[in-house]
Amino acid sequence: MSSSISRYANIIFVVALYWCVSITTIFLNKTLLSELQLDAPIFVTWYQCLVSAIICFVLCQLSQQYPKNFSFPYGNPFDTNNMRNLVPLTSCFILMLSFNNLCLKNVGVAFYYVSRSLTTVFNVILTYILLQEKTSHLAILSCFIIFSGFALGVNQEGVAGSFSTLGTIYGVISSFAQALFSIHTKEVLPYVNDKIWLVSYYNNVYAVALFIPIIFICGEVSELANYPHLFSFYFWILLTIGGVFGLTIGYVTSLQIQVTSPLTHNISGTAKASFHTVLATYWYSEFKPLLWWISNGIILSGSATYALVKKKELDRRKDMEELL
Repeated sequence: MSSSISRYANIIFVVALYWCVSITTIFLNKTLLSELQLDAPIFVTWYQCLVSAIICFVLCQLSQQYPKNFSFPYGNPFDTNNMRNLVPLTSCFILMLSFNNLCLKNVGVAFYYVSRSLTTVFNVILTYILLQEKTSHLAILSCFIIFSGFALGVNQEGVAGSFSTLGTIYGVISSFAQALFSIHTKEVLPYVNDKIWLVSYYNNVYAVALFIPIIFICGEVSELANYPHLFSFYFWILLTIGGVFGLTIGYVTSLQIQVTSPLTHNISGTAKASFHTVLATYWYSEFKPLLWWISNGIILSGSATYALVKKKELDRRKDMEELL
């Protein structure tokens, strides 16, 4: 009985931790991108990657020196084979992060979930185009539900008077890049012995290098040079915390999947998105029309339905493999 209570308490703690880290990351990034009067979203993204890369490097070294106290897979991001295999994935990673932050800079936190809701739809489309894997009719129906919720949400954001065309386009591009990233990650994992932490480590190291010319091209160097709070302790602390949370969200996501299941993780993520939307409207004192809320409900129900459908398909496939 006590072991069962302990297990459920551990699950509740991990799910709550995932919610807290995920929601805090979104609000923190919104503060960094919109409220510090610094028009340099690519630099912010670069610095967060730098912090993540340093943390991964330190953990890797500590794991080698103190294997009993630290657990992190060993890897060399400067190995030419690793570079050749992972740099293409890093391109998707850069697109995903850059346009995600550009989206968050231009839209409200409440609308952020709607603007980034097409990842599942793109995942289905790209899986068919790139991997030639067909999707069931029920899964496709779920995608239509998600898209209809997205379309209604865009319409109602315009009714509310806070619609950003540019921000929504950025969100759609980021969703596309995220779907592409998830597909390519599966292809890359065998090169790193299925160590997802090495993928994160290498991606952040390569992104630090690849972001530098982009920062110059976007003219953010002059923006930084003229920023009045460039040497502010508060500014750099916020940036650093953002980088730490950016890496932490990857860890707590994996942890939640580990202690629950992929389906429970998807449902938890869907419920978390609903809560953060409500919290954002309260925090920023935003009024949204009834149909706007309905659009969120449609997207949430479509996402949950898709997760359930894929879970049943996976279970059915496993049962057939066991019979064979």
